[in-house]
Amino acid sequence: MSLRREDIVRTRLEHLLETLRDSESPTIGGVSRLARVDALACIEAAYVSRLLDFEARDLKNAGLGFYTIGSAGHEGNAVLGHLLRTDDPSLLHYRSGALVMARLAKLPGETPIYDTLLSFLASREDPVSGGRHKVWGSLRAWIPPQTSTIASQLPKAVGMAFALERERRLRTAPTDAPRVRADSIVCVSFGDASCNHASAQTAFNAAAWATLQRLPVPVLFVCEDNGIGISVHTPDGWIRSQFAARRGIDYFEADGGDLEEAYTTAERAIEHCRRTRRPTFLRLRVVRLLGHAGSDVESLYHSEAQIEAAESRDPLLRMSRDLVDRGLATGVELHALWHETKARIGRVRDIAVQTPRLESTAEVARDLLPPDASRVQDALLASKTSDSRVQRWGGHDKLPESDRPRHMAMQLSRALVDLMHVHPEILVFGEDVAKKGGVYHVTTGLYEKYGVGRVFNTLLDETMILGTAIGAAQLGFLPMPEIQYLAYLHNAEDQLRGEACSQRFFSDGQWDNPMVVRIAGLAYQKGFGGHFHNDNSIGVLRDIPGIVLAVPSRGDDAVRMLRACVAAAKFERRVCVFLEPIALYMTKDLYDKGDAAWSFAYPPPGDVGDDDVVFGTPRTYDADSRTPGGAELPKILCVTYGNGVPMSLRARREVAADVTVVDLRWLAPLPIDAVLRSARRMDALLVVDECRRTGGGVAEAILAAVAEDPESRHLKARRVVAEDSYVPLGPADRWVLPQEEEIVEALESLTSDLSNSEPKRVRRR
Repeated sequence: MSLRREDIVRTRLEHLLETLRDSESPTIGGVSRLARVDALACIEAAYVSRLLDFEARDLKNAGLGFYTIGSAGHEGNAVLGHLLRTDDPSLLHYRSGALVMARLAKLPGETPIYDTLLSFLASREDPVSGGRHKVWGSLRAWIPPQTSTIASQLPKAVGMAFALERERRLRTAPTDAPRVRADSIVCVSFGDASCNHASAQTAFNAAAWATLQRLPVPVLFVCEDNGIGISVHTPDGWIRSQFAARRGIDYFEADGGDLEEAYTTAERAIEHCRRTRRPTFLRLRVVRLLGHAGSDVESLYHSEAQIEAAESRDPLLRMSRDLVDRGLATGVELHALWHETKARIGRVRDIAVQTPRLESTAEVARDLLPPDASRVQDALLASKTSDSRVQRWGGHDKLPESDRPRHMAMQLSRALVDLMHVHPEILVFGEDVAKKGGVYHVTTGLYEKYGVGRVFNTLLDETMILGTAIGAAQLGFLPMPEIQYLAYLHNAEDQLRGEACSQRFFSDGQWDNPMVVRIAGLAYQKGFGGHFHNDNSIGVLRDIPGIVLAVPSRGDDAVRMLRACVAAAKFERRVCVFLEPIALYMTKDLYDKGDAAWSFAYPPPGDVGDDDVVFGTPRTYDADSRTPGGAELPKILCVTYGNGVPMSLRARREVAADVTVVDLRWLAPLPIDAVLRSARRMDALLVVDECRRTGGGVAEAILAAVAEDPESRHLKARRVVAEDSYVPLGPADRWVLPQEEEIVEALESLTSDLSNSEPKRVRRR
């Protein structure tokens, strides 16, 4: 059996078009519910899409192209591209070629054929991704590029639909955000196999959950049901059985191979969704042609008879015949349209293949560079106390900076009040954040001050919390979602990795998802512990390209750093994660009970402290004058963060060494240059990392950087880290988490080594 099935499919279609051309066609203007102009627009988009699929295979076979997942058999989705408005945000499946062609045809000046060919070629001039990947996208046409079609776009589509109503009511979106209208809807397309994915199920569940509460969620779920996921068949009737009678989601179905039926049903589904503002499910029955992709050998799992049966259902065969039979086009017209389009694509291809590809790391990664710290700093310095702020707090004497020093949780709560006052586009949401004020009361009072439109509870679903953040961000909001515990992030982390942080990369910087995700995390929490409330692995976050990860250790830093994250999100359009150490929320003392040495005054807006730059820089605690020993002491740099900071400050008092403690504060990107500048003046280095020994924290990265730095290689180095274990409940946590006595022992060992005396044996806990 031929492996080049595209030749067979192409020949069969062209033979039909020749037959239609040579036969006597009915008079134009036959009986049809579909207007001729609409029919021709849809069939042209379908022809373009199919010819581009063929071209992708030809380019790959010639060694010029890099992408062959096509839309062949799914061309019925052209009706959606024609019917949806270009201000209806559309998050699309990779088999959406005809939809995109029809949609872009409505916008003068667009060049979808050229743009698609550039994407096949991974050309630097591809206007969608800049040559980074083949993705459908358009800023003008409200098509945010999708990086995955295994359902990860569904949660953010539901989140965007949910945020549409808030955008209409609050009207806080900046003018440079793509605009939507009051009756816009969100379209999201996907395959039948994707319906089984957890990310899809969470989106369907959230949409129905909102409907039950009469919350508007105008999302059009478009399932392009071809009956197979690569080689795994979807049971007959599965999609209808799951969605036709699903409460809270309204169901429509059409044959995607029947242009008139697909058009009229899609028209009704779109009108229903737009009018009722309810989640609407449209199942389009389609067929997959040419396998999953060019590399897919379909004969390994389908017989020749099965493949030929699918090809006989080619929608372009049926659509072409029907248009002629119904008097919507002549055979001559369709034959000419196909061959003229084919010739045009050939001409455009000859130009596209001459364009350059990405040629450097800088070109590939330019949209993943750290935010501009100077812009963030300027935004922080520009923020001042205003009369409206004074009124918000109830008078000058009620301003938080007028109060005595307080612990981190209270200062963060106050910072959120200030930030929401200054930035009306901020939305705070998550489980228990509204009336309850969060598990640790950090969001206390926000609901009463700013109302349910801006502060609201979500269902218990971290994937949807983050999906809502992405959707709201793309409408112009600045979301501040809360994930209750770091351990709860892991089942939803792909919304950050695969969607939020990748958006700039895969859209050549045109689309972004600015947000600040607040997460309570790290360990040492007493009385309410165990792994699920003491998760000490940040590797999953540090591994995400382009993310900003901030970890404060004290109240005043927490306020300034949260402001910096908001500024980075708003002005540098970045995804920031603000990890709040639970065990330090209520910590007031440092050395002795009642000393209040870990309580700090609230920094008013515009106060960036003693640092030249808040964003991306560590805090340094110079050597303690109360260190025991003489004047000539070994110089040790202790690098740490979070809970490790107060532990290290206490530990250094116990050793005869000149110990400088550096609080990293920012863990992604790591302030490596600042660490190396300090390290070069030292005799030894100790990294205190409360996260796991292997891949869980930052110790490995810091020690590797020191080893690679010619001016720091002289340093004797140690690390105190957590074990590769989950955190147990109760006092057993000391056997896997760094303890102060271990920090003391490590410092003593380094001091002994530097003094050329017999080093002490570091005892395991």
